[in-house]
Amino acid sequence: MNLIAGTIVNIMVDREVSPYGYFLSYGDQDVLLHYTELTRKIEIGDRLDVFIFYDTEDRLAATMKKPYLTLGEMTRLEVADVHPRLGCFLEMGLGRQLLLPIRELPENRDLHPKVGDHVFAIMEHDKQGRLRAKLAGEQELSPLTFHAPESWINTWVEATVYKPLQMGTFVLVDGGVLGFGAIGMIHASERSRMLRLGETVKARVTHVREEDGRVNLAMAPRKEVGRMEDSERLLEFLKERPGGGMPYSDQTPPDIIKQRFGISKSAFKRALGKLMKEGLIVQKENWTYLQEKMPMEQSNQDHQKQ
Repeated sequence: MNLIAGTIVNIMVDREVSPYGYFLSYGDQDVLLHYTELTRKIEIGDRLDVFIFYDTEDRLAATMKKPYLTLGEMTRLEVADVHPRLGCFLEMGLGRQLLLPIRELPENRDLHPKVGDHVFAIMEHDKQGRLRAKLAGEQELSPLTFHAPESWINTWVEATVYKPLQMGTFVLVDGGVLGFGAIGMIHASERSRMLRLGETVKARVTHVREEDGRVNLAMAPRKEVGRMEDSERLLEFLKERPGGGMPYSDQTPPDIIKQRFGISKSAFKRALGKLMKEGLIVQKENWTYLQEKMPMEQSNQDHQKQ
């Protein structure tokens, strides 16, 4: 009967050794419960539920503090620190962190979690028996999730990224009072940017799949709402520009539009179309101007046509 790191065991207090703490007896094994790991006063002969871990000198130790997860369990953990070569350190509720190795993270470093992000992780052993984390995938998440209700369609939800891919980002939508959450995906065409692992994002539910209750999401509002918001933003942009003009029009390449305004070319054109229909802007030689700021020669030409 051996003590195993990552498990909670019921064990007897055998003796006190100052200035270290208490030695606990488990069969023919002793393990130290340091004074700093106590959560209440104890006495010789007490039986305690303690969590077993490796200390900084790779010795088995015990703590009365309760971890967020134990060996083989999965939960959502906050990123406490990031190391460029080792990986991420996750807060596990003991005043010490659990390493999520660099090999568990996306190849693209721009998609690595940042401090304060949250990842779904499972506690496991490395080859030496020390504790570490691995990312939870669909196999581990699916049994805990629920079918999203139809009432979610066109509502905004919060979701946590658990698998960032080029073709789309897989997320777990916050379940709130309903439970653990629902699995969803933001297709690449519905993203305004790449999303990193562990990032929390607000997105709009566009579809609930009947067969499994999973959801499709988009980071942009519905087209009619988005067109209004985008047109208002473009109008404000033009008002702040010297001369009320900008070197962008419906002929501007999509990548430049995306880089400058953070929206797609089609969304940009819809917003321009709305402003032109309302008579607020005009276009000339791949430039867009406020109507009242239109260059004099263009204004004269329009006057001659009337």
